[in-house]
Amino acid sequence: MLKGLRIKFIAVIMSIVTVLFIVIFGSVLHLTKQNIERESIQMMRTLAFRPPDSVHMRKPDNMPDNIRLPFFTIEISDDGELKAFGGEYFDLTDKDLIRELADAVYSNDEQTGILQDYDLRYMKSDNERIRSVVFADISSEKAMIKGLIKNSVIIGLFGYAIFFLISLVLAKWVTKPVEKTWKEQKQFIADASHELKTPLTIIMTNAEMMTDQSYTNDDKEKFTQNILSTSKRMRGLVESLLELARLDNNNMPIKLCTVDLSKLINDCILPFEPLFFENNMELSTDIDNGIKVSGDKDKLRQVVNILLDNALKYSDPADKVVVQLKSQVSSCVLSVSGLGTPLSKDEQKKIFQRFYRVDQSRNDGKSYGLGLSIADSIVNEHKGRIWVESNNGYNTFYVCFTQENI
Repeated sequence: MLKGLRIKFIAVIMSIVTVLFIVIFGSVLHLTKQNIERESIQMMRTLAFRPPDSVHMRKPDNMPDNIRLPFFTIEISDDGELKAFGGEYFDLTDKDLIRELADAVYSNDEQTGILQDYDLRYMKSDNERIRSVVFADISSEKAMIKGLIKNSVIIGLFGYAIFFLISLVLAKWVTKPVEKTWKEQKQFIADASHELKTPLTIIMTNAEMMTDQSYTNDDKEKFTQNILSTSKRMRGLVESLLELARLDNNNMPIKLCTVDLSKLINDCILPFEPLFFENNMELSTDIDNGIKVSGDKDKLRQVVNILLDNALKYSDPADKVVVQLKSQVSSCVLSVSGLGTPLSKDEQKKIFQRFYRVDQSRNDGKSYGLGLSIADSIVNEHKGRIWVESNNGYNTFYVCFTQENI
């Protein structure tokens, strides 16, 4: 998929470049050709309409400096006699050639035209006394246009190659986020499949054992309890996956209202205190009162519960877990700190990824590595920031929100 996307991107870029090159070089060629032709005709007009006594000059005084095309004039008297002059670049002694040129010019009614067989442009000038035709050699024009086309093709091919290389780099750069998302999606599907496979295997095994008549009713009761508990855990995983999908798609916008974050955190801590006590762990709090933020109350409660649950599962019972909420200039920071396995810089970045668990040995089967990912999505949805720091064996999770009513 990514390869096809890159090929399409390169094809679009090169198509645009091709059209631009055709338009630019075509315009330059057309305008140059028009300009040369206009200057040539202007020069010929200057010669054609000079007074008869000055028409024998080799070059007109006001001929443009940037045009120096070879030219000559043929005069035709009333009795048909031909005279040619002014052509220092031409052999005007060939009377037959002069006659052919005159006949070719007067064989059509156009005042100005081109004799392709002779590479000459002509302009007629007829008056009462004498008829004359001014000729200008256009071989230099053709050579100039041919050279311009050749240079345009060379420059175009060179520029085309450069843009092709640039498009390769741009295609890789543009599709990099897509590639990252694609890999994350594949990894997510693989991880979710793995996490779902384990409870399904447990359920199927216990169900098969229940059909075995060799087991007692007490054994079958245990199998039933295993199926029930595993199904509940599986439901929790599915609900977490659905929650992540909802947060990713933003299907349901959050309901913003003013939330007393201080009170909310205190309310969240109450049900966790017995759990900490049962695990011989101490929970210490330092909550500033009256801190209010704009957000979804239920979602903010979910973030606090995730951080407290994470501290309960992975903090060392030998030391206490500290929960703080402090007011700053225009924001507030919630922190949950506990002694645990030190997190490296790389782990501090990966810990918010889905299904990522640092300490696999302490996984009790109830954690799927989705809690912090859900918390990260909720905090981002509230325009906040969540991160973790590890110092002296203490892992501290921080959440920063914009504070209201400062």
